[in-house]
Parts: sequence; structure tokens; C-alpha cells
Amino acid sequence: MKLTILGSGSPEAYLRRASSGYLLEVGEDRILFDCGGGVFDNLLRSGRLPKDITHLFFTHLHSDHMMDYARLVHAAWDEGAPPLKVWGPKPIARQSEGYFGRNGVLSPDLIARTQLKPSQEVWVSRGGTLPRAWPAPIVTEIAPGFGYKGDGWVLKSCAVPHAQPAFDCMAFSVEAGGKKFVYSGDAAICDQLRQLARNADVLLHWCYRLSIDPIHPAISAMSPTPADTAKMAQATGVKRLLLTHFRIHMDTEEGHASAHADLGNHFDGPAEIIEDLNIYQV
Repeated sequence: MKLTILGSGSPEAYLRRASSGYLLEVGEDRILFDCGGGVFDNLLRSGRLPKDITHLFFTHLHSDHMMDYARLVHAAWDEGAPPLKVWGPKPIARQSEGYFGRNGVLSPDLIARTQLKPSQEVWVSRGGTLPRAWPAPIVTEIAPGFGYKGDGWVLKSCAVPHAQPAFDCMAFSVEAGGKKFVYSGDAAICDQLRQLARNADVLLHWCYRLSIDPIHPAISAMSPTPADTAKMAQATGVKRLLLTHFRIHMDTEEGHASAHADLGNHFDGPAEIIEDLNIYQV
């Protein structure tokens, strides 16, 4: 399995880091986990095209995990790709219809691109046929505990505490070729995540605060520090730990030193703060 980081940041507007998005390649499948703002551009920078994505899984529906969703679907459609397969918690089906339905927010654009003669001629000149169908992602709403079998890989999920009851929030694991990759989504540490992460070759875990941050108790209960995550990874037999979802104030010499000290003190394996466009073999 090959992991490419397409977004390692937070909701904050930040040139250095796009919001959440992670590409996992298994055989011929290119599996995207989350699609936040800036992920689309980093997909192109990584040398892939929108039509290359075969599966899209959403951990949850905060905007920084899905802001580039419509852009990805629209661009893949414009490349003539088959409908994108999408899985996510409710209400992803309603949101998709809100983008691409006959009364959706993109309907004026889609009417113009499919019905106006100049646009039709451009489409035909690129190898398309008429009438031109609208984008229609194949959307499946899922709940924690959902599983999926791909071509040589198996995906599992569990619930993680984050933004309930607004919507379900999940972590995912993928196992292929005797290796195991786990992505926490945005997650407080819980027994379900510990079980999912057990013996993972790579655990990709969010980090929204540092041990040195002053913070309200309501946030601290839901946002583990690097030390908290490192302890969990050590206890569950994780082999490699990657921290993501870094905020602007954390990207300082002091912030990185604090995080690396926590990782070194509580986790025996390789561990690091990831950056956009990093590549890892799982």
C-alpha cells in the first residue's frame, strides 16, 4: 500500500497545509479518505487526475474534510470518468443531491455545459457523446461498523467521539497484503479506536492540540495530545505513528519540539508530524 498525504491541516486557511485528505493506493485502486479544501490541488501536484480516484470514503462531514468534494466529482465528470463511488455518513446523499441534483446549487452550470450548443461541441470534440448526462456520484450512506471488500483489500470502520450528535464520525482501517493502515479521522481516543488500531503497520492520527497548549476542558477531552496518541499507539502495538491535522499555531519550532518530545517519550517506533505530499509505504 502506498499512502500520499494530500492534506495535513485543519479548517484554518493556511498556505502550508491543505485540509484533510489522504490517498491510499492498493493495486489498481486509488482510495481517497476525506476531501477537504486544497486536497484537489494537491491531488494534481501529486501527479494524479480526478478521474484516477476509484473510491472516496468520508470519516465525517465537517467542511474541512469535504470542501473539495464537489470539485473532485465535477472535474472527474468533465474528464469523462465513470461516476465516482462515495461512502460517508448521513446526510452525504442529501448533500450530493444538493450539489448535483436538478435543483442543486450547480444546476445552472450543468444546464449550460450540457444544453448549450458551444459547450456540446466542445464536449463532442473531446470524445464525448450526446446527450451528456449530469455528474451522478454513486453514494452509499454508512454507519460505524461498516465494512467493505475491495480488490485485494478489506476496509473496516468504527465509531469515534468527535461531533456527535450532529453526525456520525468514524475511523477506518485497510488491510492488504499482510499490512494494516489505520486512519483515525478526527477522534478522541476510545476503546473502539484502540481495537481498530491494534497491530497497525501505520496509524495516521489527528492532532489538534499540543501538550503545551492552554485549552478549555471541553476541548481537551475530545482532542488528544501527541503524548496521549503515542501512549495509545504504544499500548496497541502500532509500528509507525503519523500525526496530522496540524494547526497554524502548532507549526513552530517550539510546537514541533513539544510534539516530538511527546512522541519520543511515549512511543518506541518511528513517529513524525507529516507534511502535504509526503509519501509512505505501508
